[in-house]
Amino acid sequence: MRNDEEARDHVDRLRAQWDLELPDLDTEPMAILGRAYRLSNLVRPSIEATFAAFGLDRGEFDVISTLRRSAPPYRLTPTDLYTLLMISSGGLTHRLDRLQKAGLIVRERSASDGRSSVVGLTDKGIALAESAFRADMASEARYLEGLGPEERKTLAALLKKLLVSVESQQAGEPT
Repeated sequence: MRNDEEARDHVDRLRAQWDLELPDLDTEPMAILGRAYRLSNLVRPSIEATFAAFGLDRGEFDVISTLRRSAPPYRLTPTDLYTLLMISSGGLTHRLDRLQKAGLIVRERSASDGRSSVVGLTDKGIALAESAFRADMASEARYLEGLGPEERKTLAALLKKLLVSVESQQAGEPT
């Protein structure tokens, strides 16, 4: 493989084409956001295949992993879940129905407020969430093998800085 100075990727080719067509336009945002978008699209099928191997789709995994990382007793209200997952309550209900049929979650009345409910992981759901997450992290780690430890650390820090900035902008906060 050529060294980093000589290597050109898909985004480089797109930028070169735009430079010819619109030489006055700065395409630097594409160098960062275009690559992030392309990376996401390239790895998505592998991530989805990992979850499918466990009988889950991405949305179902998101629910059980959110519950699993919430700490014992691995229970959240539906409102907490759809807020954390940034989905509609209707979208969550559909996922919960499928997960309950699979025996991965239970829905119960709240002990503290009989008008509300909680969603909790079953033992089977806990085990599946952990197994699927471990497999996902192993799969995703393979994509990072082209970067050294310091490069990964630097990239993660820069992406975090960018994400915090974008999230602040989206929330209407000053950056």
